[in-house]
Amino acid sequence: MFEYIRGKVSDVILDKIVVEVGGIGYRIHSSIHSATMAKPGETITIFTHFIVREDEMSLYGFTTKEELSMFQKLISVSKVGPKVGAAVLSTYTSAKLANFIINNDIQSISKVPGVGKKTAERIILELKDKVTHYAIEEDDIAIETPSSYEVVEALMSLGYNRQEAQKAFDRIKEEKLSVEEMIKKALSLLIK
Repeated sequence: MFEYIRGKVSDVILDKIVVEVGGIGYRIHSSIHSATMAKPGETITIFTHFIVREDEMSLYGFTTKEELSMFQKLISVSKVGPKVGAAVLSTYTSAKLANFIINNDIQSISKVPGVGKKTAERIILELKDKVTHYAIEEDDIAIETPSSYEVVEALMSLGYNRQEAQKAFDRIKEEKLSVEEMIKKALSLLIK
């Protein structure tokens, strides 16, 4: 029904983005990765998937078409709903998830909250042939950096607002540091 929504970000709450378009605020459920890309006051395009159920209507959206496409593949798996699909994409990028699926890595997929061993097996079984174009060669996988979500949330818990925390993270995100090291370095930038 909605291909995408473009508007001004009015609020970001963990894995939800509120986008204002024409005086209407749309609450869009998302992955934590996409939510950290949304900055209040900035214009954003969110690629969406509209879910209609007996008792609710929900809008799920992501900052890239690739992430939306992976979400749609995930919710096509039997017994995987949109909340679990978004949780999977909050935990892993599309490329990393595709590699886990192709390599039958049940253990990594089942680490996602709400995904047990049987669900992980079902995801692998039903998506193995559908995700090869998302996968990347192991040589192309950079040393994994901690998600901005963890660093930004830690800084916010120390009293900084989201914009300050995000700016500090943006200044250090290219460095290959642990979450703890990134928080310390971001704090030193914020204190100056």
